[in-house]
This record gives sequence, structure tokens and C-alpha cells, in this order.
Amino acid sequence: MDGFLRDKLRKQNSFSDFFIEWKEREFDLENVDEDKLLKDLEVISQNMGMKEGIIIGCIDYRDLSLAFFTDNVEDIMGYPSSFFRKKGMEAVLTMLHPDDVPELAKFQKIVFDLLQELTREEMDTFQFSYTVRWVHFKTKEVKWFACKVRPYLIDKNKNVVFDLHIVVLLANPPQVSNFDWSYSYTSKNGDKIHASKRDPASINFKLTKKEKTIANMILDGFNSQEIADELHIAKNTVNTHRKNILKKLNAKNTVELMKILLATRMN
Repeated sequence: MDGFLRDKLRKQNSFSDFFIEWKEREFDLENVDEDKLLKDLEVISQNMGMKEGIIIGCIDYRDLSLAFFTDNVEDIMGYPSSFFRKKGMEAVLTMLHPDDVPELAKFQKIVFDLLQELTREEMDTFQFSYTVRWVHFKTKEVKWFACKVRPYLIDKNKNVVFDLHIVVLLANPPQVSNFDWSYSYTSKNGDKIHASKRDPASINFKLTKKEKTIANMILDGFNSQEIADELHIAKNTVNTHRKNILKKLNAKNTVELMKILLATRMN
């Protein structure tokens, strides 16, 4: 990861730490034909005829390079294809509207934190969408894009190696005024789970049964000692659960946690 990308990611707090950690994971791709998977994307793009305004891309999360992308990105955004081949995710960050960079960083962390807790079967059904602004290299025109993404290659250790982006240039600005997102997957019991930025009440935070109980008790005004007494567990255990809840709900402190819980009362 070169200096520019590291500095760019470091500004997003734990976002940089996450990607550095992800690169250090032990990937297991035994008996996986990566070349065939990428050639399949080439066939898909040819069959689509690469209609005007549609870009297909594939990020390799082992080194944040672009394993595949359609060359029409140059016609749409003004950046030469060589820039994307050389810079990978750095190129993508360069194109982003400055106001959307931190929003994308937060959402990517939500996505990958969730993916780490899903079963392999659930991961196979997972997909997410986001609406984002890119700035044209030459004209500096701000263009809106709708992006649909899913894991494309998952290794034996449940690491996402490749994702698959289908990016569509929007003819008109969407109703939202800034970065927007949603995700969905089918749970192991067959339920369809959906969450979106505009509908926080539908977010499934993947809390354990015990964490949901403690979250509701926090919302009801119980302190850690009272929760420990009520549940017949140690106070330190309660504090550990609280830390896990804060992390999973992406809350910086108890005040922020309470706001999230009020909007998303745990069932």
C-alpha cells in the first residue's frame, strides 16, 4: 500500500486499520481458478455490450488493486485506464467527491464487520448498493452513480478476496443529496434481512441474544452493576458486552449508543 493511499485511509480512523489488517489475513485459495473467474467477467461485459454508462469492476482485497475493470471508465470519468491499473483503490478514492469519502469509509466498515459474522451460506446471498458522486478528471463535473456490489470470490477462511461492482451512471441526480446505501442477505433460517441508511430501524446489528438483552436494559436505564445483578453475571462481563455492543453499533460512546438504540429498539 503506497503512501498516498495509506494517508488517505488513515484519515478515516479505523478504516485504514481494517484494510491493513485485512491484507494480513491468511488467504486460502487452493484449487481456485482466479484467471477463469476474471475471464468470466470479461465475457459478461462483452455480452452486456458495455452499454453507455455501465462499468464493471472487481477489487482484489489482498492488495487493494483492481483485478478487473472495463476500459469504458476512461470515457465516462476522464481518467486513463493505466491510472486504474497502476493505482487500484487509490484511483477510486481519487475520483470520489470529497464529502462522500468518509461516508463510503464508514459504510465499508459496516459491510465488512457484518460479513465477518455471517455464515458462508449467508455470505453467498449478501449484496449491497450505494449511490455516490464521482468527479470527472478533466471537466470536474460531478456525476452520480448507482453501484451494486456482492462478494465474487470468498476463500476457505471466509475472507472476501474479490468483490464485483456493477456501476451505472445516472442520467439525473437521485432524490438523495449525498452518499446513500443499503444491504441485504438471506439469514440461515431463511429470513430476508435488509438495512438502509434511510431506514435505520431495519438494521440487523447481529447482536447476540445476550447483547440484545443488555442493550434493552441499557435503554431502560440500568447501569452495569444493576444489569450484572439482574442477569446474575459479573460486572466485568457486562462491561465486555457493552464494549462489543458499542463496536457492533459503531457508536463512539454511551450517548451515541442510546441514540442508536432509541431508533432501533432491539427485539
